[in-house]
Amino acid sequence: MRVLSLLSLFLLPFFSLAEPAQPGALKRAFELAGVQLLCEQSAPLIQRGLEPAQQERVAQAFAADLMCADLAQQVAGQLDASEVRQIEALLDSPLAQRFTAAERAVGEPGGTEGLAAYREQLKSRAPRAERLALMQRLDKAAHTTALATQLRHEADKTQVLLVLNARGESLSEPQLDEMTAKQVEVLRNSSRQAVESFMFYAYRQMPSRELSDYTALYEQDPVRKLLDASVKALPQVFAARRKAL
Repeated sequence: MRVLSLLSLFLLPFFSLAEPAQPGALKRAFELAGVQLLCEQSAPLIQRGLEPAQQERVAQAFAADLMCADLAQQVAGQLDASEVRQIEALLDSPLAQRFTAAERAVGEPGGTEGLAAYREQLKSRAPRAERLALMQRLDKAAHTTALATQLRHEADKTQVLLVLNARGESLSEPQLDEMTAKQVEVLRNSSRQAVESFMFYAYRQMPSRELSDYTALYEQDPVRKLLDASVKALPQVFAARRKAL
């Protein structure tokens, strides 16, 4: 017993160093990892094709700040405070900033047209296998296709529910899943194609060595844990928000 008590005294300081992450502390990490953008895209994606009154309800229920707050509540328990700081340091590094700037440039004047033209070129001119492998590695590490697929699937489920509600009908969450399950693979494939072509265009001037180093940032354990948890939590967050419609 004395040995166990003494051992606990030695171990206690080490365990106490792992300060739990607080949901409110994830804001910057969400911004850097692209999760904030996902929250911001939720309402506009659902609102497409809806009546004005429905669009207003969606805007309120799926406001970006509410979405990210709910997501942070789910994700925070998977991280400790030091890991959040590591995520910020990794994804706000000079290397990461260069890639972020390249991504944002696609949204500047002429970028959308350039991306569309580049996608047409890819149909007749396949990229080098080594470069494609790098893009696929980055996509997997950054969970880009996974998050995009989840977002689109949950948006579709929400639209289905709104249509049914307008008829005075409804479905449970398991029923919504079952009704839309066949769409998931289609959404995943189209999301993957869109993500890969975007990456090819945005990073077309980035050397492969830098692309590999950038991917390695997302492969670090704290970043992986944040993104894994976000992918898993997203359906729960959407389900909770749908109850507010």
